[in-house]
Amino acid sequence: MQLFIGGACAGKRNIVKKWFPSAVWWRMAPGQRLRECTSVMLPSTPLIIHGVLDWLSASIESDASSDDWRAHWCDDLNELQLSAKAQQAALVIIVNDIGRGIVPIEHQKRRLRDLNGWFCQDAAECAEHVWYVRHGLVQALNN
Repeated sequence: MQLFIGGACAGKRNIVKKWFPSAVWWRMAPGQRLRECTSVMLPSTPLIIHGVLDWLSASIESDASSDDWRAHWCDDLNELQLSAKAQQAALVIIVNDIGRGIVPIEHQKRRLRDLNGWFCQDAAECAEHVWYVRHGLVQALNN
């Protein structure tokens, strides 16, 4: 799995489109489990997952605890990786970096920053490669 992280309009999509021109793109929908992405996975075809921030935003209104959400997406990330390996398909996740700057006063906005930060940490831990994109420039964060 590869993870591309950076701020809004940093050039993440352009880089991913250039590096994976034949990919299938999947936008996460509110209330959807991450593992549902396996339904569109094709053999030897990269799968790009995006829309994570909006997906997490929808979870804020949920009754599930942050720990429950984390457990679900960690299980799902593992399942996605196994499916991608079985299909010999590259798995790519694009996420927004929203952890820099002023911490909002509103509880819901702070929770969104927390959820996004935890998701990025968990995805980075699973990823073989993590790329930071800023101003259209790509920097490898791990090998």
